[in-house]
Amino acid sequence: MARSNFSARRVINGTYGSVWLDDERMAECHACQAKVQINTETINQDGEFMESYKPLSGKGSGSLTLYKVDSGLITKMKDIQKGVIPEFTITTKLADPDAAGAERAALYGVMFTDLTLADWQRATTGKVTAPFTFTRYEMLDSIDTL
Repeated sequence: MARSNFSARRVINGTYGSVWLDDERMAECHACQAKVQINTETINQDGEFMESYKPLSGKGSGSLTLYKVDSGLITKMKDIQKGVIPEFTITTKLADPDAAGAERAALYGVMFTDLTLADWQRATTGKVTAPFTFTRYEMLDSIDTL
């Protein structure tokens, strides 16, 4: 069922997304995704054909897709061969001026789980995907329901 006050103009345009790694804006960010996976245990109830689920824990994960313009992420992760894995805070903002508001989220305890040292192809712009996990999140701004 569609909402009666829905307007196509209010659909968020990702062009207006921004990402900060700690306090540094990542202008080279092409895409950002963060999700919380809810881990559950299956509960089979007496007399019920369908399974039920008990939430047990959650896992935060996501990825940044970056245009390759420098070695910034490699430099930030320079000590991983020594066993030193840095943690970061990612702040993401999506603020389309034609939308009904802006959405901002902070991801804490961010740990990149993959470091791309080389990935290129002739006649193609360079992009690198950097997957990560996070330990908690906070919604700083949200868009109200229409």
